[in-house]
Amino acid sequence: MKSSLAPGIRLITSFSRDTWYRYFTLFLTFLFYTAYHLSRKPISIVKSQLHRNCSTVIRPTDLNITDNVTWCDWAPFDQDNYQTLFGVLDNSFLVAYAIGMFFSGIFGERLPLRYYLSFGMLMSGLFTALFGLGFYWKIHSLGYYAFVQVMNGLMQTTGWPAVVACVGNWFGKGKRGFIMGIWNSHTSVGNILGSLIAGVFVSSAWGMSFIVPGIIIASTGILCFFFLVEKPEHVNCSPPQHHSDEESGETEPLLHNSPHHDQSINGAISTEPLEGVEEHAEAISFCGALRIPGVVEFSLCLLFAKLVSYTFLYWLPLYISNVAHFEAKEAGDMSTLFDAGGIVGGIMAGLVSDYTGGRATTCFIMLVVAAPMLFVYNAVGQKSFGTTVGMLLLCGGLVNGPYALITTAVSADLGTHESLRGNSRALSTVTAIIDGTGSVGAALGPLLAGLISPTGWNNVFYMLISADVLACLFLFRLVYKEALGWCRRVPRVTD
Repeated sequence: MKSSLAPGIRLITSFSRDTWYRYFTLFLTFLFYTAYHLSRKPISIVKSQLHRNCSTVIRPTDLNITDNVTWCDWAPFDQDNYQTLFGVLDNSFLVAYAIGMFFSGIFGERLPLRYYLSFGMLMSGLFTALFGLGFYWKIHSLGYYAFVQVMNGLMQTTGWPAVVACVGNWFGKGKRGFIMGIWNSHTSVGNILGSLIAGVFVSSAWGMSFIVPGIIIASTGILCFFFLVEKPEHVNCSPPQHHSDEESGETEPLLHNSPHHDQSINGAISTEPLEGVEEHAEAISFCGALRIPGVVEFSLCLLFAKLVSYTFLYWLPLYISNVAHFEAKEAGDMSTLFDAGGIVGGIMAGLVSDYTGGRATTCFIMLVVAAPMLFVYNAVGQKSFGTTVGMLLLCGGLVNGPYALITTAVSADLGTHESLRGNSRALSTVTAIIDGTGSVGAALGPLLAGLISPTGWNNVFYMLISADVLACLFLFRLVYKEALGWCRRVPRVTD
């Protein structure tokens, strides 16, 4: 009898076949993008090992030393302009990533996602490992490491548009910001795991800090090839519905913007279900995607928000090492707190924006609060261990919350515009435009940090605070529209 079934089995059988496949796909795409970010993180951990304070390092007795100051550094990063050289490495990856992202969405629409993702992860693993092999091959050419970074940046662009399109194929309009906020934690989870894995090897053989993450992402590429199901129809599951509430429980927008079911974004984009309109499979044009109200504003906001986030991603361990005088491994481990705060910030941003219906306002408020918190962290963040932990968690949540919300919830909301009919292929283009524009900022941030940091870390933080303020300014018009929408919904009290 059914009542005699074990509670666990009853729980398992309570989910339909469609639900199992749907959440298995969500889990796989989470795992895939975790691997992408895991393989990006080692460079920030290894920087403090490539250029060290050699006076504090125990010198091997059998080593002939020609320079007491830089004997323990890895050429060519033993020079006085090492911070600029690190900026070149970061920029090689990020510029290639930013340029490639605008084309990746086009390829992602036209190629099988399983093959596209598998190829991208295998090649990302190869180039990540090649950077680490420079340690064992004793390569001291900046050109070699820059070339590997460029190729890795291009290969990494296969990830984001493809996983978003895959999730769109399975979930349609049926899930809210909370689900996507949790799913988007793959970014921070990948950064944390990448820091911890790289930290294990950084002091003994920094090459393994790249080789191991390279093997991991290549392995997930093989997993993708064997297990990813791109569309529900491929396994005889029901496709997500895009019609009225009566037809399906999967009918709300992927991330709806209002507790009153006012399906709009910033009062500008109507995503009301369209009865009797068949979903078309043609991809939206680049210019057509730009004409969707909100795309340009959120893209430019993400440019500056991602500038701040990626500057922390690439430079925080070195900053902690220089200012708080931690060893490379300790600084890397400490930097994971920033990403841990980012997980909470992303989830909270999704929840708050779902409840209030204000995507732009949620981002705006978090960015406004983040600016003074960055100043406070630089001023007092290294005074004590407790202060460091608290400020890293707080700043991580405030900085990464808007970034996470824009790349997931906002992109999905824009993808439900009536001109797209919920077409996940078109969603890939919209996502690539938004994230590609943000990646320009991701390239600029570490580059500027490399150029500015020799003048003092205070100036780096002033640059980050300025970027936060600019991100807020691009959202001002959208925030104003959301505020007007709330005012219209407030009932008037009559005598």
